[in-house]
Amino acid sequence: MKFASLILLILGGIIDSLSAERNEVVGSADSVFAFAGEDVILPCLVKPNISVVDMKVEWFRLDQEYSVVHLYEDHVDRNTEQIQSYKGRTELNHQQLQTGNASLRLSAVKVSDEGRYKCFIQSSSWSDDTTIDFKVEAVGNPPVITVDGFDRSGGLHLLCESEGWYPEPDLEWLDSKGVRLSPESTETQRNTDRFSVKHTFTVHQRDGKIHCRVRVRHHMLEALISSTSNMYLYWRTSVIVISVVIVIAGILISVAVFKYREHRRLQHENSRMKSGNQSTRRKPRRTREEQASPH
Repeated sequence: MKFASLILLILGGIIDSLSAERNEVVGSADSVFAFAGEDVILPCLVKPNISVVDMKVEWFRLDQEYSVVHLYEDHVDRNTEQIQSYKGRTELNHQQLQTGNASLRLSAVKVSDEGRYKCFIQSSSWSDDTTIDFKVEAVGNPPVITVDGFDRSGGLHLLCESEGWYPEPDLEWLDSKGVRLSPESTETQRNTDRFSVKHTFTVHQRDGKIHCRVRVRHHMLEALISSTSNMYLYWRTSVIVISVVIVIAGILISVAVFKYREHRRLQHENSRMKSGNQSTRRKPRRTREEQASPH
């Protein structure tokens, strides 16, 4: 009996060992993408499908030191040491744990959530893990094109700007035929976790459509402006009128300043004259005795 029990124990250990070798934790070979603000599922499955209810399931960040994203152990979620920014935003489906599905649901995705995640599963006889590359995108405001004047050659200066993007977006100008145009200046700024872009371009064609296109990995927004001869005439006339107004305003201001200074000068001279007259009137007369007495 002892020998038979020993044989059964050995066979059981071999079976458990072979079973453990066959179990594998898998995730996603490709990067997982999500837009900021939406919910996402980070995949983590055990193949073949076995229950992981009695196992330890731990999600953490590989790009941060000791960064617990979610911990399931002893049949409950234990998130006392969870990263603060993930509080209330992570969830495991406990029913799906019975089928080996330990995928993590992450709600209200933030740009700061982007990174490399590891799903680690451990039983009493085996353990395995998988790595997930998670990418976040934030779609910014639609681009806005404004006319910023014209140069001496008659070209219109166009400015295209947009903000609120992640990662850093590409901004490009295209003509009516879809041919890419080279911007003359580019300005990119990062505010906290979002990017804003500004590009300028000078267009010389009198009639046509100019597109300003801003894109990230999976999303694109576009603005359109139609350049016409009337637009050139309008802006040229506007600039001439504004220039004339500025010149006239400058002349009027100069005249007003001159008159003001002349007025102050006259006031100052009158004040001095009055002060001199008062001093003369207050000067005392000498008595006859003082006039007769020798010095």
